Amino acid sequence: MLSVLHLSDRFSHHVARLWRIRSRKIVAGIVAACVLFAVFLYVQLAQRVTAGSTQSWDERLLIALRRTDDPAVPIGPRWLREMSLDVTALGSPLVLTIFILASVGFLYFERQRRVAWVALATAGGGALLSLLLKLLIGRARPTVVPHLRDVADTSFPSGHTMGAAVVYLTLGVMFMKSFRSRRAKAFCLFWALFLTITVGASRVYLGVHYPSDVLGGWLAGFGWASACWSISLLIPNRPLPDLDDTPKSEQSR
Repeated sequence: MLSVLHLSDRFSHHVARLWRIRSRKIVAGIVAACVLFAVFLYVQLAQRVTAGSTQSWDERLLIALRRTDDPAVPIGPRWLREMSLDVTALGSPLVLTIFILASVGFLYFERQRRVAWVALATAGGGALLSLLLKLLIGRARPTVVPHLRDVADTSFPSGHTMGAAVVYLTLGVMFMKSFRSRRAKAFCLFWALFLTITVGASRVYLGVHYPSDVLGGWLAGFGWASACWSISLLIPNRPLPDLDDTPKSEQSR
């Protein structure tokens, strides 16, 4: 009887393990399809930007965000401009490097070293891809409104936006994998999306990027982060214990 129960337990364990592996592969396939769709949209957008078909509505939106009597002054209260300058710094190379190194260090010390290496490779590869995409298009910065932030490189895609998408979405997904609680997972995803969106919006508000630049940064960043995410799904990961979990030794007391 005991041998039958033992074989039954082992069979159930192997079935559950195979189901988890199959589920990860299915999700990875879905994410891969999203990557291809993002790449398709990016290519279509890049072709329109190169042809100049987006220039008119790009400039109209930038002008709409400035006062009609003085294009150097953005619409809205003064604190909104100061806040935009602070938010846009969250997409700067220095801030993103600090975030990724701190997060990779945390994952490494929590014995999730393969996940840490995936996060580091994703961020580094995303930075190189951003530079390559900028060189391929070579779009000049907006000139219809004064810039409220100093800029130097080319415009499409937005480097701050793409960097924020790559780093924050990657870290959000990595930490989602580390928690069992659905609320914790939703919390990580919300802040990853919030930071990605606000950094991109701040670039348009400050007049340093066209809206299509930011859209291109979102698509490229999402595509790259999703591609690396689909790979990470195939890597087994040891989840962190939830804060509300009680050790079994204490439960038995």
